[in-house]
Parts: sequence; C-alpha cells; structure tokens
Amino acid sequence: MNEVRVNSWSQLQVELFVDSWSADIGRFRSRYAFRGLSNVDYRLDTTLIRLGGDFVSLERHLLRNFKKYARSNVVEQDSVWHWLAVAQHYGLPTRLLDWTYSPYVALHFATANLERFDTDGVIWAVNYLKAHQLLPQLLRDKLEEEGANVFTVEMLSETLASLAEFGTLEPNDYSLFFEPPSIDDRIINQFGFFSVMPKANCSLNDWLSRHPDFWRKIIIPANLKWEIRDKLDQANITERVLFPGLDGLSHWLRRHYSPKDEQPVIRLVGS
Repeated sequence: MNEVRVNSWSQLQVELFVDSWSADIGRFRSRYAFRGLSNVDYRLDTTLIRLGGDFVSLERHLLRNFKKYARSNVVEQDSVWHWLAVAQHYGLPTRLLDWTYSPYVALHFATANLERFDTDGVIWAVNYLKAHQLLPQLLRDKLEEEGANVFTVEMLSETLASLAEFGTLEPNDYSLFFEPPSIDDRIINQFGFFSVMPKANCSLNDWLSRHPDFWRKIIIPANLKWEIRDKLDQANITERVLFPGLDGLSHWLRRHYSPKDEQPVIRLVGS
C-alpha cells in the first residue's frame, strides 16, 4: 500500500525506516527522499506553481533578476543549477521542491506549526533510486560515471548548460534529485536536497500517481502530533538546530513555551 496511517510513536519509527536495509553493503541506508507537511491535503507544488498567474513565462524573469541583484559571491559557479539552488534557499519562487534525507527533519516540518495541530499531517517518502531509473540516458550515464545515486550541482552543470536544454531531453517524464552546495549551516543541518522536473508546470503529484511503486505516504493523525513534537524536541530536532541563528532560536522558544490547549499568542512590540 502507498498510504499508511500510523497510530503510535513506535509504529511511526517502523514506517519511517521501511526498506532501509541494503543487503549489498550490509548496512541500513534508506534511499528515500522525505518531505513533511503539516496538512495531509497539501500538494507537492513548487513555490513557482504556487505563485500563480503565468508562472511558466515568469520563471526566467525571476531568475534573471535574482542573478542581477544578488551578490556575485553567493554562488560557487555561474551556472543555472547553482543559481537555482541559491535562489530556492533564499525564498525565490522556483521549480525546485525541498526534500531531506532525514525522516526526523521531515517530521519536524510536519509538526512545527501549532496552528495545524488539529489537522492530520503527512510524510512523503519518494525512492530516488527508482525515480532515477526513468532519467534520460544522458543523465543516467552521468550518475554511472560518477558512481552516484543523486546529482550535485557540479554534475548537472557539467551535463546541462540551461533549463531549456534540460526540458528537451527525451523521454521527458521524470523527476531528478540533486544536492545543493553547502551554502550555510541551515542546508547542512537540514540534510536537504531538491527535486526538479523538466518542465516548470510539471506536477509531482501527477507524476507520482503514474508511478505508484516509487513512493509512500505516512499519515500522522492530529492526536499524535503533540507526542511527536515533544519527543523531537527532546531529541534536539528543533528550529534552534535546523535554522541556526537568532530567528531559529526565537521560533523554537516561542513554540516550546506555547500552551498546549491554546493557540499561540502573538504579541506586538510594545504590548
């Protein structure tokens, strides 16, 4: 089954690490990309899709102007893949979607919003090894050449010079996973990477529906969220760690000291 609804913390641990045993190396190494959402009904839409309007034609304008106004030293190389990764990291609407190798980081994002504690959450798990079996030959060859399972921005830059070239590869029904450069501690601590599709208007939900053997959904009932949240905090999976800096510290403290049976109170400066 693609969907499982967990009923306890212990069952959740089992489901998060399904298929993680690798007989080839005799180790537990999950090949899933994880994404946590506070509402089970949320779609896997990119920030570019959520922008709305004529977002496909706006993509190049957004990226061009980001490059124009951003400091040149924010990227290691002047390639579209470096710029996309940096732009996504700093909040520009892009065709990238955030994932993590860590199921616990995904759990954090599924349980960090106290205003959604009356709503079932979800952890999406996508097998990137199986997903990459559908890549065009050029991209599969690059992975094989490097002996890698996931791309880096350097590997993509050496293979594809532009998003236009990326969109012309055949077959074009695929999703590619790649790791960003280690821009700062946030990316490192979140153990994050991205998925990207060959067309800006491609829907990952639609793509996954055509490939049901690639993914799983772990549904987190609302009544389990507080236990998960408290145990993640005890394990130090918090905003303080995942968003290093005073803003992350403040978000963690605000949530940590919010009453359980009341919505968090937002106090204005001077009140």
